[in-house]
Amino acid sequence: MVLQYVHCSFIVNLWVIKKPKPMSSMKMNPSHKRVLSSVQAILFGLLILFVTTFAGAESSTDFLVRDSDIVRGDPNAPVTVLEYSDFTCGFCEKFFHETFPRLLTDYIDTGKVRFVYRDFPRAPGGPGLQASQAARCAGAQDAYWPMHDRLFNSDQQFSPEQLTGYAKELGLDTSKFSECVSGDSYVKAIYQDRIEGGTLGVRGTPGFVIFVTSLPKDGEMVMIPGAFPYDVFQEEIEKVLKSVPSKSAS
Repeated sequence: MVLQYVHCSFIVNLWVIKKPKPMSSMKMNPSHKRVLSSVQAILFGLLILFVTTFAGAESSTDFLVRDSDIVRGDPNAPVTVLEYSDFTCGFCEKFFHETFPRLLTDYIDTGKVRFVYRDFPRAPGGPGLQASQAARCAGAQDAYWPMHDRLFNSDQQFSPEQLTGYAKELGLDTSKFSECVSGDSYVKAIYQDRIEGGTLGVRGTPGFVIFVTSLPKDGEMVMIPGAFPYDVFQEEIEKVLKSVPSKSAS
C-alpha cells in the first residue's frame, strides 16, 4: 500500500509573483498590512516555539499521557490511541466516517481504548487553525467532542460565522465562544501538538500512535501513518492489548 495515498501531507501556501516590484515601490492598503502582520506574527510564534522546544536537546515522551487530555472513552483504559489530525484533511474526514465508528463501538465504548485527538495543523493559519481553536473553545464549555464531531460533519465549512453557528447548534454561549475563537489563547498549544507529533515520526494527517497507557515511556509504540482500513487498526490494537501487564488488563 502506498502511504501517501492515505494521508494528507503538510501544506505550505506560496504566492508566486512573475514580475516582483522593488519593495520601495510596492504599496499595500491597510487590510493587506493587517493580513501580512498576522501571518508574520504566526510564523514568528512558530519559530520561537520550535526553538524553545528543542533548545534543551532532550527527547521526552511525557506528552503521551497528560492529565489535561480530553479523553473519549474510559480515561483508565489499558490502551491509548492518539490521533494527530487536521479538520481540513480529507483523509482525516474519511477516517472519521469510515473507521472511527467501528473503533468507538468495539474498543472505546467497551473500555479497552482511551482515544485522544491531537492537533496537527498542515498550514500556518487559515481554516484548519480556526477549526482547531473552535474545538478547544467548545471544550472550555465542556463540548469538545460534540464540536469535534460537528466539524467533521461540516463539509469543511469553517468561516467564523459558520463556526459560531455550530456553537449555537450545540447550545454553547456563542459570545464567549466567538471571543475565544477570535483570540489566540490556544494557538501555542495547537502548534505544540504538531511539534510533539513530529518527534514521534508523524509526517502527515491523520497519523496514529498506539501504546499501553500505563507504559508510555518504556513500552513500545505502534505507528499507523494514515487512514487505513478498520482491520489494520483492529490488528494493531489487539497486539497492544496482549502486551498490557496483567494488573492493567481489563
